[in-house]
Amino acid sequence: MKGGLAMQNTAPRNFETFAWRAMRISAFLLIPLVWGHMILQDVVVGVHNMDLGYVAERWASLFWRIYDGLLLGLAFAHGVNGLRQVLRDYLHGEIARRIVNWGALAFWLILTLVGFAALIAGVRAQ
Repeated sequence: MKGGLAMQNTAPRNFETFAWRAMRISAFLLIPLVWGHMILQDVVVGVHNMDLGYVAERWASLFWRIYDGLLLGLAFAHGVNGLRQVLRDYLHGEIARRIVNWGALAFWLILTLVGFAALIAGVRAQ
């Protein structure tokens, strides 16, 4: 104890702490994923060279499916968590906040699963 005050080193274990940590972790992981994606797609390949054949060739690799899946899941989680925080600023009742929390989680989960289904199903060049 310094000055008679005890410092608390542990954060409370609740949804808000989890969401706060998830936001920071997703941001940290998104930096290399997004930069890698932008450099590959915009600089190396060029948007004018992308077509269905390019996507089919890229998604033929398990690495790129995992990479794109991580990019999708983390970016969408980061954005939905931000939206959840903004909506909570306008809500004052605990029930309304819980609805927003669970609704945002369901929204993220459903749309992320649809995106993963597209990645798993892949694309077939014609």
